[in-house]
Amino acid sequence: MIEYFLQNMWQVWAVIAVICLILELMSGDFFIICFSIGALGAAIDAGLRDSSITEQIFTFVVLSVVALLYVRPAAKRWLHKGEDKRVSNADALLGRTGKVTETIKAGGNGYVQIDGDLWKAVSKAGTDIPEGESVRVVSRESTIITVEQL
Repeated sequence: MIEYFLQNMWQVWAVIAVICLILELMSGDFFIICFSIGALGAAIDAGLRDSSITEQIFTFVVLSVVALLYVRPAAKRWLHKGEDKRVSNADALLGRTGKVTETIKAGGNGYVQIDGDLWKAVSKAGTDIPEGESVRVVSRESTIITVEQL
């Protein structure tokens, strides 16, 4: 049995490459795919040259390291381009305007409606802001936004 595997190591490396690809599909971090590239190189090395197991492992390690250093950063840049510029969640509220739906009391809080969503809000100036006033979001602390009257 061991003799069979040693004579057909390209199949073992191919299975390792496929397993790494499946694991990469579950993680999506472009890390495990580098080992898949190394295993594919070792499979080609074993199939075409009939090299020793030591040479195959060396090929696997070298190609995996090269892929980690060059392929992974390039793939991340290409597939994630423009993502750093987008704000998400509550950070997207900064600078937005809304209407006060419940009076914001000095030293207390009230509610502001922005795009149909109600947010708990406090006044930046520490003064009352009556219902119906337009306000701008200047900061946030957790889910409580700080607003200023326009």
